[in-house]
Amino acid sequence: MLMISPDTFKFLADLAKHNQREWFQEHKDRYEKAHENIIAFAGDLIDELSKVGIGVDASLDPKKCVMRIYRDVRFSKDKTPYKTNMAIGRLTKNKVGEIGYYLQIEPGNKSFLAGGYWMPQGDHLKAIRQEIDYNAADLIRIIDAADFKKTFVDFRAQESLRTVPKGYDAENENIDLLKLKSFIAYRDLTDKELSEKDAVNMVAKLCVKLHPLNMFLANTIQ
Repeated sequence: MLMISPDTFKFLADLAKHNQREWFQEHKDRYEKAHENIIAFAGDLIDELSKVGIGVDASLDPKKCVMRIYRDVRFSKDKTPYKTNMAIGRLTKNKVGEIGYYLQIEPGNKSFLAGGYWMPQGDHLKAIRQEIDYNAADLIRIIDAADFKKTFVDFRAQESLRTVPKGYDAENENIDLLKLKSFIAYRDLTDKELSEKDAVNMVAKLCVKLHPLNMFLANTIQ
């Protein structure tokens, strides 16, 4: 099993200090090595997840699961050209591509693993809220399970509306869930955890714990 190389963390830390095209070009070889490390890690992770029946296909191309490091600065005040993290996503083939597993690697103990659906819009958000209104018990059974609460940051502590969503009553017993803007569970990861030899296995086990949340959301929308 692979791990995230200390050289990858070092490159990203240096990139954060020198986020300029000239510096990046001068250190392109370091970027390529870091990029290959993340692709290899993604490959091992896909292989591991494909064995445990959580909707990850062994045929997924790890290169396509690694996010671009180049930022889209067209509409941003921040014109720095590169992200200071590397990420692995697109790890499921359900009909709702936004639902899946997402691993972000960033030095300084800023890495994390997340699952669920970040900022759903339109019909997807409406469907999730309707399912919570009609059948909150299934979601609550997942997010309030002792192991889930111990492993992930408080699900209910995500960004939420200040007002009651249209069509719902402030006295609804699940109004805290109905007001959520995202339906994400995540766990922070340290540099040390991702640098250990069993890092892929550790991340895979966390994905297994996230799977019921992903299934609830995907089934709600499909």
